[in-house]
Amino acid sequence: MNPASTDRPEKDAAMKYCNILRATFLSRPNRFVAHVEINGRKEIVHVKNTGRCRELLIPGCEVWLTEPGTPDRKTRYDLVAVRKNTGVLFNIDSQAPNKVMREWLETQAYSLVTPEYTFGDSRIDFYMEKEQAGLDPRRYLMEVKGCTLEIDGMGFFPDAPTERGVKHIRELIRAKQHGYHAILAFVIQMEGVSEVHPYREMHPEFGTAMDEARHAGVKIQYCLCHVEPDELRITEVRE
Repeated sequence: MNPASTDRPEKDAAMKYCNILRATFLSRPNRFVAHVEINGRKEIVHVKNTGRCRELLIPGCEVWLTEPGTPDRKTRYDLVAVRKNTGVLFNIDSQAPNKVMREWLETQAYSLVTPEYTFGDSRIDFYMEKEQAGLDPRRYLMEVKGCTLEIDGMGFFPDAPTERGVKHIRELIRAKQHGYHAILAFVIQMEGVSEVHPYREMHPEFGTAMDEARHAGVKIQYCLCHVEPDELRITEVRE
């Protein structure tokens, strides 16, 4: 596994939250909400991750919340980070990987970065272009996946079956066949993990699709991150 051959950014790309509040996790009655305790007061909060996160969200663990301040919300806070019982801090905000990836892409030598690009019957996370002297620009398609599952120091994806994820990998393979530079990028939302493996026990088809993507020439990137309660920062990108 080698560092990615893209230009190094002048500074790390980061995504920050405007405010952060520590709480204690109590329970998660469904995938959308959790019960937490804030300074002795119980509160229902929105969980910004529909994955299972069972190895993270354990009663009594530390969690961190943001208060978006959006009018007419049913919940006041969003749960965005949790400290695992190993002491490692995880960002579990499912929107954070695309946000921090956009910041990182803007530090690279792309002449165009377009999010939510339609290719076939899918919306791929990013379309990029790089200029070439005397030639048409190089075209790139990138699908971004956030990794929040760690087992014995290794990252795994997905933590729940994802037919959508399989579909997007198939689209990347097709894009490669049509002349695009296709990239599957994993944003690792914890420290101490440098690569991500398909979690075949959870979703065998995703593992098969990832194998096929490698064989077809789709580039797999691992985005190593520094995590703070109020920040997710890409520090290194490897292949």
